[in-house]
Amino acid sequence: MATYQRRQFLQASLALPSIFAMNFDTMAEHLQSGASFAKQDKKLGIALLGLGKYAEEQLAPALEKTMRCKLAGIVTGTPDKIPKWKDKYKIPDKNIYSYQNFDSIRDNPEIDIVYVVVPNSLHAEYTIRAAKAGKHVICEKPMATSVEDCEAMIAACKKAGKMLSIGYRLHFEPNHLTFVEFGKKKTYGNIRSIKAIDSQEMEKGVWRLDRERAGGGPLMDLGIYCVQGAIYSAGVNPIRVSAKEGPKTDVDKFGEVEQSIDFQLEFPGGIMANCRTSYAESGNLLRVEAEKGWYELQPAFGYDGIKGKTSQGDMGLDNVNQQALQMDDFAACILNNKPTRVPGEMGLRDVKILMAIYEAARTARPVTLKL
Repeated sequence: MATYQRRQFLQASLALPSIFAMNFDTMAEHLQSGASFAKQDKKLGIALLGLGKYAEEQLAPALEKTMRCKLAGIVTGTPDKIPKWKDKYKIPDKNIYSYQNFDSIRDNPEIDIVYVVVPNSLHAEYTIRAAKAGKHVICEKPMATSVEDCEAMIAACKKAGKMLSIGYRLHFEPNHLTFVEFGKKKTYGNIRSIKAIDSQEMEKGVWRLDRERAGGGPLMDLGIYCVQGAIYSAGVNPIRVSAKEGPKTDVDKFGEVEQSIDFQLEFPGGIMANCRTSYAESGNLLRVEAEKGWYELQPAFGYDGIKGKTSQGDMGLDNVNQQALQMDDFAACILNNKPTRVPGEMGLRDVKILMAIYEAARTARPVTLKL
């Protein structure tokens, strides 16, 4: 089979519909020619709120590669973590906060953006507090553990006149962007079906297995990528969901959350997305079957190592630092007063879908979506 040239796929991934690619011109420059974001003299300062694994292993290293923003501060409830972060990233004492004195960040002009990276149940509280302190906000996914919290977060940021973005890094990843373009251009004809799997084995005792803190199990953590992938592959929002929770083979570990869940998203035109997520197995796939062929990503949802191929050959796209592009794009949106392509409204939509999936699994009946 023929192997596509990297340039062909990259150019396709950059010609996106506005609904998915608001303010895409800056990223296009960056991906195509390496054009520097540093044309702006000012780099916006980001404070990471929550210094867990994702902040330490992904966000902080990515902020060493960004061109329009920088790591300027930290917020933590664990004093023992401070010396390591302070020394490694040269963070001054005045930019280090606890959760107790966090609200005083309003008086710090070096902090423009707060990136909320705490457990899911705390997303709403700290997003709202950050907005009231006059800071723009990036909130990790899922946006919150309830629809009501999502709505309150959006309202707080609007009242404060600050931007709210959700940490949907894959909206800045060339392979996934190419899927968007394939669907828009009907490169392989009309879509017939979509398959999305995101599963991994979860260790015992972590907060993600605590329903109160996580809001649910693998659906909230991993399944949201299946929801996202299916939606931007189809190019429209789903209209109905069905779901079934899988059996629990480890009742002790999964006493509070689902071990696995299978769900279906129905889209206009009869397109069905069959999805699965689990904390007790491995799986990482996004595949689209269309009239004139197929295309898939496997692995699909990781921080790197994403590989794409089609019925005509390998996609051959390079991986990028997703988080660096994501944060730089948000900074560009703030600096240029343009809307983010991953706004709070998108996060709200997805939480509505997640809640509907849980309802469908609980009642064993399809749920019609009102998005």
